[in-house]
Amino acid sequence: MLQEFSYLAPKSINELYAMLKKHVGKARILAGGTDILVELHNNWIAPAILVDIKKIKDLQGIIYSEADGLSIGASTVCIDLINDKNVQRHFPLLADAAHRIGSLQLRNRATIGGNLCTASPCADMGCSLLALDASVELGSSDGVRVIPLKDYFTGPKKTQIMPHEVLQRIIVPAEMAGAKFGMRKLKRIKGHDIALVSVAMARTSKVMRVGIGSCAPTPVVTGDLSSKATVAAVISAVEKVVSPIDDVRASRDYRLFMTREFVEKIYPELF
Repeated sequence: MLQEFSYLAPKSINELYAMLKKHVGKARILAGGTDILVELHNNWIAPAILVDIKKIKDLQGIIYSEADGLSIGASTVCIDLINDKNVQRHFPLLADAAHRIGSLQLRNRATIGGNLCTASPCADMGCSLLALDASVELGSSDGVRVIPLKDYFTGPKKTQIMPHEVLQRIIVPAEMAGAKFGMRKLKRIKGHDIALVSVAMARTSKVMRVGIGSCAPTPVVTGDLSSKATVAAVISAVEKVVSPIDDVRASRDYRLFMTREFVEKIYPELF
């Protein structure tokens, strides 16, 4: 059974800021609801207030420009990212990653911002956005700050978001437009399932980068590699940032093996 809670639905970003400041520590943000409603149902969380952000226009929409790159509103749902023409043309890795999230029903509801705020080590959007050197824009009544996504995750289910802040937009730099890409996701069963290992790679004429999920306490990314780095050098860089564990879903050794396997399979697709 769901607990009792108050429901608030601000219509502007400033109204949201005020609510989060007034109810700091008591409120949780509701976007798509695909994670938080499960947590409520299972009594894993018990917020006094749910703040629904779906009516706030500043948190919606996908904007692209050659100068500034891609800006994704936090409340953008997966299916909108998949269908967006600019994403398909300039950042197809993101459309690919969003298509791997859950089922069709889930993709019509789940938001990109929510996927990042849940901050699961296996977050499907995490490794792809890391490979594209994305940043996140966090806002509050104190102002707006932009931090690299690689610094945003601080632990399993933990991020740099303060209790009075909201993730507003995800920003992908213009220099990653048109990057060659590849992604693999290992699941226990065919169909919609969370990843045992996920690897996303992106390469431009200047840089190559690998994002990895389910192989560390958070999604992780290599440093910037040469666009001409050998596959052996890429695997070496990946092994320096991952720290997989044994659990009921897969062993540490299996995760390491599949990470190397995925890099070897994706690498030729980038050239």
